[in-house]
Amino acid sequence: MSKKIFIATGDVGPNRPNADEMFDGVRASLAQADLLFGQLEPCIASTGTPAAQCRLPMRCKPENAGAIRRAGYDVISFATNHCMDWGRPAFFETLDLLHEQGIQTIGAGADIFEARKPVIVDLDGTKIGFLGYNSILPQDYWATEERPGCAPLRGISAAVPKEHDQPETPVRLFSWPHPDDLDAMLADIAALRPQVDILMVSFHWGIHFIPKTLAYYQRYAAKFAIDAGADIILGHHTHILKPIEVYKGKVIVYSMANFALEEPGRFFEGKGDLTESKSHQDIAALNPDMKKKKRQMPEDSYKSLFIKCVIDDKKIQKVSFVPVQLGKDATPVTLTPDDPRFTEIVEYMREITLDQGIEPKFTVDGDEVVIG
Repeated sequence: MSKKIFIATGDVGPNRPNADEMFDGVRASLAQADLLFGQLEPCIASTGTPAAQCRLPMRCKPENAGAIRRAGYDVISFATNHCMDWGRPAFFETLDLLHEQGIQTIGAGADIFEARKPVIVDLDGTKIGFLGYNSILPQDYWATEERPGCAPLRGISAAVPKEHDQPETPVRLFSWPHPDDLDAMLADIAALRPQVDILMVSFHWGIHFIPKTLAYYQRYAAKFAIDAGADIILGHHTHILKPIEVYKGKVIVYSMANFALEEPGRFFEGKGDLTESKSHQDIAALNPDMKKKKRQMPEDSYKSLFIKCVIDDKKIQKVSFVPVQLGKDATPVTLTPDDPRFTEIVEYMREITLDQGIEPKFTVDGDEVVIG
């Protein structure tokens, strides 16, 4: 069996008249993959009405499912905080459109059993299993035995006063995974492990738009997953890069950030301008860079990467990342070492990883950065 290449990207969601152009700057890179995975952020639908609890109902046109497939995606996680933005009709339309394109999906389904169901891909004799979960959950977006939605990994937060005897003084925030969801995830991993050679777990999680910072529940969930049998953790959602950690020889990618995802304004279907909406102003307040640069996302949100794994002898033999820059129209472009932005992203990853008390294990090797 020859070596195979697996590639994983962060959030995708093209929503423009020519959706294929969104992938043109990375198409050659993605074509290296024998198996390509990504996270779908918006619904792909023409149906539905906005859910009352969502701040920015996100959907893209049905024909964009074809653009995602033509970019090479084989497996997609739909465990996103926007999965129920347009109600059940759009939720099911999204899954149907992806399946019609031959894309397999994880992390979402007609009930909790379907949402937790793994995908197993036979890659020239190597069986690779995928599971997907979501921690960013508007009310009732998660599936139950009687309701569609995504597979949850809810986080529980606590605010602990730094001075317990002084009311209304600063607090320190902690979080941990919801015990029921954690137990369910560990059961899923235990059930899948004997069926596959390589087991990948995808998480939609973390603190959005704020640089560097990881939530405690992420560290717990990732390490519990690896202890239970996961071979790699693929994180996304935060719209900004986060650290990469090596734990017991296994790679935890806390966030691959945006990849081929439109800026928020392309999903805004209300009156007026997105930047004038109260919900966007609340988000913009998280990072002052949004106002300073006069863009819809912080400047750091235009730094990205994709993960590349070399698979041989039924194992992940090497994991690396390849720096990617998102242009003014949020279109991703693969960077090469002769581009100063390549080094800028590598150093950025070193900085944010070290900031969180994690040793950066990155070595530039040609056009990629080896992890470990």
